[in-house]
Amino acid sequence: MAQPAQVSHRLSLAIFSVTVVAVLGIALLASLLVRRNVEKQHAGVTRADIPESEYRNGFWGRYFPRQYDSYRKTGTVEFQSKYGGSADRDMLSEDPRLVVLWAGYGFSKDYRQGRGHAHAVDDVRKTLRTGAPTGDDDGPMPSACWTCKGPGVVGAMKREGIDGFYKGKWARFGKEIVEPVGCADCHDPSTMDLTITRPALVEGLAHLGRPLEKETHQSMRSLTCAQCHVEYYFDKKESGAQHVSFPWHRGTSCEQMEAYYDTIDFADWTHPISKARMLKAQHPDFELFLTGVHAERGLSCAECHMPYQTEGGQKFTSHHAQSPLNNVARTCQVCHREETADLVADVYQRQDRIAQSRIALEKALVRAHVEAGKAWQLGATDTQMAPILLGIRHAQWRWDFAAASHGASFHSPVEVSRIVALGLDAVQQARVELARVLAALGHTTEVEYPSIATKADAQRFIGLDLEKINAEKKLFLDQVVPKWLLWAREHQLIESEPVGASKL
Repeated sequence: MAQPAQVSHRLSLAIFSVTVVAVLGIALLASLLVRRNVEKQHAGVTRADIPESEYRNGFWGRYFPRQYDSYRKTGTVEFQSKYGGSADRDMLSEDPRLVVLWAGYGFSKDYRQGRGHAHAVDDVRKTLRTGAPTGDDDGPMPSACWTCKGPGVVGAMKREGIDGFYKGKWARFGKEIVEPVGCADCHDPSTMDLTITRPALVEGLAHLGRPLEKETHQSMRSLTCAQCHVEYYFDKKESGAQHVSFPWHRGTSCEQMEAYYDTIDFADWTHPISKARMLKAQHPDFELFLTGVHAERGLSCAECHMPYQTEGGQKFTSHHAQSPLNNVARTCQVCHREETADLVADVYQRQDRIAQSRIALEKALVRAHVEAGKAWQLGATDTQMAPILLGIRHAQWRWDFAAASHGASFHSPVEVSRIVALGLDAVQQARVELARVLAALGHTTEVEYPSIATKADAQRFIGLDLEKINAEKKLFLDQVVPKWLLWAREHQLIESEPVGASKL
């Protein structure tokens, strides 16, 4: 039995231990309160100060200067990997065959490497694909082309209604959508929770039986990206509006989306050489990511493209959305312990192997279009050409599905290899049938193929007058865009330098 002195000693130790823990707890709490107060003073405002109608990224930057400073780095364009990056690259110059594959479609005029989010609005103004409008009501492209370019879309949709937003031409919102992809696209202004602001994704998830309210925070770290980094098409309504819609009615695989398009007899355009009704894959990044090992392990897009970082004792998500290869230490090496050079080499090896097959498919498609054009010249009938054109359509859809999805060769190399292989099979079958048709029409020698060693060669072959197109675009950029920006500044849609954000 313990003596009274021993009991008293133990009680004293217990009281002392509890006191130490309590003091440390109070000190820690005080430290956190002080740190948060310093953060608030540095930011200058509280969350409740963000109006629901505030779409200027710089204004949001007052609340979260660290996140905003990292976001501003999406304006840098120095990084270039073997197959991607943020550098301004003319992809048609690098691969002139693309011009022939997209003949009759806007991408044959201009297709450049996508730069960072900070350039989204500037790039869509400058690209030759959006044409050269002279006023607010002319085109040539529909309003839908703004959908993923900036948070001003959120305000325009609220004011006009979804159908109202999608009516009319692209130039209609040129004065209003001036802030590039940013805060209000993905965050609720009152809670900062991740949110979906583009109705097409909500509709697409409904087709998949995925109600948005049941999504987890982790899945939202991919779904906010899936608002834009997906395959979509312009659904023409009776009202005249062209809605951005996702073809997920049967699922998200290459074949399921193709089957949906075939069922509704949809085509993005008709190829002027082969006369095939074509599909243009946009950038099915999310759909292909879902089929890869990282998605199977529960990772989100943000894990690798917007990793966590620490600054001043604060852990936060970097909003410098970029290629993980430009930040290997905070992306790949969080899970993989190999050296940086080895990890990058592994990525390039996968991309190289798929690129070999994809380019083979690309070359065969160019030949198929030209051979089909020759068959029409010799008097081929619709009945003869119908299965051939369907084969070309399906083969190029598979090529584009793999080529247009940024990072797909790494996200899901097995699935992309499968898709490209099926595309090769489809185009070869089409060319075999073409050979039979050409022989029946009396053409037994090899079809003469164009010289398309350069982008200019290829564009001349398909009949593009780039001198005129560029001159019209320059006039638009010199005269119309400055008026848009002046109006936006006068209406305080553009903010100069936000509080608490350092310059790059």
